[in-house]
Amino acid sequence: MGTEIKLKGDRVIEQIPSIKDKALRINLNENIYGTFAEIGAGQETVRHFFRSGGSSGTIAKAMSAYDKDFSDAVYGVESDGRYVTEERLKKMLTHEGQIIEERLSREKHPTKLFFSYANTVATIDFAKQFKGHGWVGIRYQIEPDEAYNEIILHIRFKETDARLQQETLGILGVNLIYGAFYKYNDPKRLLRYLYDHLDKDQLEIDTINFSGPRFADVDNRLISLQLVKNGMTDAVMFNPEGKNILPAAILYKKNLLALRGSFRPVTNVNMDMYEKSLEMFLKENKVEKSNTLVIFEITLSNLRSDGEIDERDFMDRAELLCSLGQTVMISNFQEYYKVVEYFANYTKARMGLAMGVNNLVDIFDEKYYRHLSGGILEAFGKLFYRDMKVFLYPMLDEEGVLMNSNNLKVHPRMKELYKFFKFNGKVVDIEDYDPNILSVFSREVLKMINQGKSGWEPMLPSGISELIKEHHLFGYHPQKELEQNT
Repeated sequence: MGTEIKLKGDRVIEQIPSIKDKALRINLNENIYGTFAEIGAGQETVRHFFRSGGSSGTIAKAMSAYDKDFSDAVYGVESDGRYVTEERLKKMLTHEGQIIEERLSREKHPTKLFFSYANTVATIDFAKQFKGHGWVGIRYQIEPDEAYNEIILHIRFKETDARLQQETLGILGVNLIYGAFYKYNDPKRLLRYLYDHLDKDQLEIDTINFSGPRFADVDNRLISLQLVKNGMTDAVMFNPEGKNILPAAILYKKNLLALRGSFRPVTNVNMDMYEKSLEMFLKENKVEKSNTLVIFEITLSNLRSDGEIDERDFMDRAELLCSLGQTVMISNFQEYYKVVEYFANYTKARMGLAMGVNNLVDIFDEKYYRHLSGGILEAFGKLFYRDMKVFLYPMLDEEGVLMNSNNLKVHPRMKELYKFFKFNGKVVDIEDYDPNILSVFSREVLKMINQGKSGWEPMLPSGISELIKEHHLFGYHPQKELEQNT
């Protein structure tokens, strides 16, 4: 046998094992042993393990409690009566995991690594109106005497054929189980490997959470960022506690007020805009406080300071917003109309956008809409098609003149279009603003922090400067401040 020929200019290509090889490697490991419980799309994952050979060494049990009464008898009844939920998946994983522990004695199997894999999904409906979605997860050990780790994710199907969706789910399942055992030391890569032999057009992953001893150091918000960064989904969200939440679940039928910004760092202006616009939004017809959600949205184009996403910087901003009790969304939407379109997937209730004058002027810049066949009119049709309102926060221009909806400068060609929205009450001024903080700008504060200058603290909401100093956020360093002051 001659050696393999390598040509000049050849690149090293990472060899991705086939689905059969992945299933076989797990089957041939004499310690990996567990159960498969799959509801809603057939037994698509376990099928690969049965087919690849040697499955008796891996599969303790495979089941599919398809009938709802059977399913309730096994896993209990859900309070909301739904079956495709995170709660359901967790019950499946825990229940199946306990059964293994009860039925297989540790004396007899001292080296076994137990796992339970589960999914609960709804594939595309008969009328092809809803494409389907589901929860997929694995609970597993890396050492026989160690506590369990868990990886849980939510998927949305993009294919329009139930059989194709089933196959996609099966491949994803094998990738997840393989990644859980063989890539757990690098969650970011594990995430990318979930798409082995799959395409982004087949499947969207919009939420993922890692937990357990092997993932003690994993920040799930940072993993969320990867989902958007890798193009696996358009937006991810987390709650004030910093936990990833499923957008569909939190946005469903809510009135939404969104504030977009870079929040580097969050300033008194941001919070004044938030408080005053919320006050106005709650006075709108049909807007109840109990059913209203405020979202602070950071777009990835804002995160790319030098073309590359600075993850540390992103975490700093998210941490501050969460500490102020806010829900944060990270999105891939450069244009505002895409945010509104995204929200419209989940709610038909009222929507508001709070923004500064410069943001609104930006929206009326045609260059953002050249790729649309209907140009700026198509974008504005999507932006304002329902009772969407813009709450406008004023700003001081270079000459110190107060700019608001009455005197802002849009491109002459856009003037009439702007007047149309203003006249129809789609753009309203926030009049009850705090005039003393109009000269506060995030970028100026950031510069002061970076250069170690003092005096920026009062420009931020209370408690925020302490957090920045305590955790050395945004490049803050006490040494710099000392040097400046001496």
